[in-house]
Amino acid sequence: MAKYTNVVRFKVIAGKQQEFESAFSKAEKWDGQLLQILARTGEQSYVGYGLWESEEKMTSAMPLMIGLLDSARHLLEEMSPELGVTDPVSGTVVFEKEM
Repeated sequence: MAKYTNVVRFKVIAGKQQEFESAFSKAEKWDGQLLQILARTGEQSYVGYGLWESEEKMTSAMPLMIGLLDSARHLLEEMSPELGVTDPVSGTVVFEKEM
């Protein structure tokens, strides 16, 4: 079974970065989750990355991921009317190499 990944962009309200990072760091490991990363990519911008055993495991954890987002939604700025407060993508891992 192929590994699966999800990536989500966020824009945090100015001055709320520490609170956002704290909320994200309190997330527990979910069943099938191999890796979770939050990276600050700008003054107010972040990207979250998850690596999963399979698409099914990620899909099963979706309610938990939405719960985490809901707990921090008040800290996020709308990215656009079309996207809302997140810009998520996900897909099958086609290449992986440990260095």
